[in-house]
Amino acid sequence: MSAISYRYADVDRVKVFYREAGRPTAPKLLLLHGFPSSSHMFRDLIPLLAEHFHIVAPDLPGFGQSDMPGRDAFAYTFDNIATVIERFTEQIGFDRFAMYVFDYGAPTGFRLAVRHPERIAAIISQNGNAYEEGLSEGWNPIRAYWQDPSQANREALRAMLTHETTMWQYTHGVQDAASVSPDGYSLDEFYLSRPGADEIQLDLFGDYRNNVALYPAFQQYFRSHQPPLLAVWGANDPFFLPPGAEAFKRDIPNAEVRFFDTGHFALETHAAEIAAAISGFLIR
Repeated sequence: MSAISYRYADVDRVKVFYREAGRPTAPKLLLLHGFPSSSHMFRDLIPLLAEHFHIVAPDLPGFGQSDMPGRDAFAYTFDNIATVIERFTEQIGFDRFAMYVFDYGAPTGFRLAVRHPERIAAIISQNGNAYEEGLSEGWNPIRAYWQDPSQANREALRAMLTHETTMWQYTHGVQDAASVSPDGYSLDEFYLSRPGADEIQLDLFGDYRNNVALYPAFQQYFRSHQPPLLAVWGANDPFFLPPGAEAFKRDIPNAEVRFFDTGHFALETHAAEIAAAISGFLIR
């Protein structure tokens, strides 16, 4: 089993924490986590892939062990997060790589792909959406905030930052809730409870509308560059629906789509199956 190293990089005065495993000479694989998690969500996946790939999994700015600059010093938008991760990849020598994108990792990674298509060898999207039909009604409270960014609509979104909601995101759609370790959602709750973290997450809820606005640009990238793409999808995700996975084939006819009988955080229950799918896909 390949050892995992835990490192930090100073990226334009933002300290980015990352996990690294595998031989530096192996094909590169970038893992990008989602809300409200961190690279900890890849704890089971990394050892299953590290024999064949050089893996790096950063914590996005404001998440996990990476810096959480104050909102007066860093505007929490997906454009800015993507810029930090873009600079991070350059700093660690990831000049061409496959990427695994999940949830917030998708708008981050897809921005990298649009900006530098020559750097992207392949994409694995695990419940990482780029199509309107992939958005469920669970987005309605956030959509209301996009349409009317009032303080009342912003405050209403705090319900999505509670311990109960975080645990629900991990267990909803899972056949046996006892199969989900509490470590993941408990750690997420710790990070969410830090002073100021709530306002940062509310800022990102508001800015997510700009991700949806970029869906046509992401889709144009898919059509123009035809990156090898594998969608591995928790079929019971309450936020990102299966039609969002199937839609990739509209723009990338050779895309592969695999569904798993689980929820949003599919790696909590199906890490081995997803690792096998990724290995076969990337080796092909």
